[in-house]
Amino acid sequence: MLGFIGTGNMATAIIKGVVASGLLKGEEIAVYDIAKDKAQTLAEEYGLNIYDSENEIAKKCDKVVLSVKPNIFPTLLEKIDGELKVNDPLIISIAAGKTIEFISSCLSYDGKIVRVMPNINAKVGGAVSAYCGKDNVSEGELCFVKELCESFGIAVNIEEKLFSTYSAIGGCSPAFVYMFIDSLARAAVKNGMPKATALEVAAGAVLGSAKMILESTEHPWQLVDQVCSPGGTTIEGVASLQNDGFEAAVMDAVQAAIDKD
Repeated sequence: MLGFIGTGNMATAIIKGVVASGLLKGEEIAVYDIAKDKAQTLAEEYGLNIYDSENEIAKKCDKVVLSVKPNIFPTLLEKIDGELKVNDPLIISIAAGKTIEFISSCLSYDGKIVRVMPNINAKVGGAVSAYCGKDNVSEGELCFVKELCESFGIAVNIEEKLFSTYSAIGGCSPAFVYMFIDSLARAAVKNGMPKATALEVAAGAVLGSAKMILESTEHPWQLVDQVCSPGGTTIEGVASLQNDGFEAAVMDAVQAAIDKD
């Protein structure tokens, strides 16, 4: 049984992906949330089990997803430590900024912990998620986490020391890309295109470009060169972006996010 403590936006997105992909059936998932109405609505939609407490999740589930706000972790783990110690489930944390070492320090035993960081695009099944596990997590358990993450996007296994860097280019970057798409659309509006049409065109172009990067064996700059005809419109725009410091601005934004983390 896969149990969720907390049924916020990210937990809901994960459950949606898990059920839609066929990785697990609704009856193989249990949820608990202090907001019982929220848990009830989610359970009815996907055919989930509702448990009465976080302690019941910790006692009965062989995999437990901690999907509560990071500041609640110490109190939550202290409360369910007894059940976790006896049951020894795989603990999956999706809390930003809470390291495996921190989570371990809140437990009275050597728990099996995997840290996962999805991004907001999990809501539409298009997330990229980073994950890493404690030394006592088995290959089979790590494989399950990978499959879990791939049910709502793509997954990368990285060293925990790289999580701050991942957070910037994987977690924060959707906001940067949203800004880029909106800027493209606003420029089109300035030149007479309706905003809704402009957003559809800009978002579609970015989506296709991302797909090209993922599926091509060529370097991104090789792809740029393919679009830039000599003396054409694209090279004119590329030169303008470079003159205005586009690449430096992006790198500075990533560094600012890493420094803040």
